[in-house]
Amino acid sequence: MNMTQDIKHHLTDALLMAYSAGNLPEAFSLIVASHVSMCDECRARLGAFDTIGGNLMESCDSVAMSADSFEATLARIESGPDAASQPCARDARSFVLPAPVRDYVGGDLDAVKWRPVGMGVKQAILPTAADGSARLLYIPAGSAVPDHGHRGTELTLVLQGAFSDQVDHFAAGDVEIADEDLDHTPVAEPGQDCICLAATDAPLRFRSLLPRMAQPFLRI
Repeated sequence: MNMTQDIKHHLTDALLMAYSAGNLPEAFSLIVASHVSMCDECRARLGAFDTIGGNLMESCDSVAMSADSFEATLARIESGPDAASQPCARDARSFVLPAPVRDYVGGDLDAVKWRPVGMGVKQAILPTAADGSARLLYIPAGSAVPDHGHRGTELTLVLQGAFSDQVDHFAAGDVEIADEDLDHTPVAEPGQDCICLAATDAPLRFRSLLPRMAQPFLRI
């Protein structure tokens, strides 16, 4: 079954345009790249924005490049991930983590270095630039993430299982976009543990004392 047929919560045009223009924090770009790898609809919309951006660039004046720009580009390519160290090629449906996330983790779920955050919930912080934070979240089936609000924007992409909150039900491939106006308590649906990729550009705002005390150590 095509996952796109089951995705109900997509990326906004504003996020896709900002990604196309290279204006998103790295953590948010990872969410967009991961969702686009799972969603035909958003991939097509992103392609349209890329085309518009390309046409605009062609109409702009040219800018001189530095003498060593070609050599610098080759050096960056050579310093990228070693193809031999990547997981063996196989049907993408056999992976839980989409390809952009596997590049950060170095593999699929078995390569994730989980750390407990309480009540059975685990997280793995991914190495991104300081203008945002990205983490994988493991929420046992039927368990809840502490009630919280937001000081900025939080994007959450479901990779496995599903969760529900005060907004709606979110299943694999769905993206929830939360801002300062939303306070919610995500609860993983029964039957399957929920795994999400979450990105924030500001710390969360917890109501309960214990999460607030642990927040500096958990970096959420």
